[in-house]
Amino acid sequence: MIEVRQLTKSFEDKIVLNKIDAVFETGKTNLIIGQSGSGKTVLMKNLVGLLEPTSGDVLYDGRNFVTMSKKEKVHMRREMGMIFQGAALFDSLSVLENVMFPLDMFSNMNYNERVKRAEDCLARVNLVDAGNKYPGEISGGMQKRVAIARAIVLNPKYLFCDEPNSGLDPKTSLVIDELLSGITKEFNMTTIINTHDMNSVMGIGENICFIYKGRKEWQGTKDDVISSTNKKLNDLVFASDLFRKVKEVEMEEERNQ
Repeated sequence: MIEVRQLTKSFEDKIVLNKIDAVFETGKTNLIIGQSGSGKTVLMKNLVGLLEPTSGDVLYDGRNFVTMSKKEKVHMRREMGMIFQGAALFDSLSVLENVMFPLDMFSNMNYNERVKRAEDCLARVNLVDAGNKYPGEISGGMQKRVAIARAIVLNPKYLFCDEPNSGLDPKTSLVIDELLSGITKEFNMTTIINTHDMNSVMGIGENICFIYKGRKEWQGTKDDVISSTNKKLNDLVFASDLFRKVKEVEMEEERNQ
């Protein structure tokens, strides 16, 4: 579990995050949503230590990341997996070598053990035959799956995903969502996903944190989204015809009960 308490982040005199309290649960897909400029990316960067909060706390299973020493933070980051908006693969390395990279850097495994672990992770994302290919030789969706395999190769307790469906078609996005949800439960990780994809919200949103102009506006599940009376949330989620129709059907059913 990751808990945020009164998290505030300012850049000079501009407050970007304002006293946010939120809990991200273990074994669930936790989504951070919000319009562009809402502060959701800044929130994730504070969670992983890419930015230092102006004030407030970030607790990893009770351990305060904000007050840790540099050495403690380095050790802590070994418990984290990261999937960036672009897959951020090394073009000069094969798919297998990309997945092995964190093992080469941080593990005590011998070469054969590292290969076996990387191959196991590629098998988990259904890319067992792609190990010898290079990133430029595979599709964008496959690159995202390689990035997922690399992110889980060290068996992290916490997984952070920044817009994992960016640039992908709806069908491939669904594959990535199902993969992230399945891996989260399989390894009992605390997974946090920054997303603007409302299909992801309604598909895998077990715990959703809605950020609006730097404040936490709302938190709940995908089922709570349907019945929400929060206008700001509804304006964001139900902007498309599809979700407006879902909302209308739900309201009609309630009136008929």
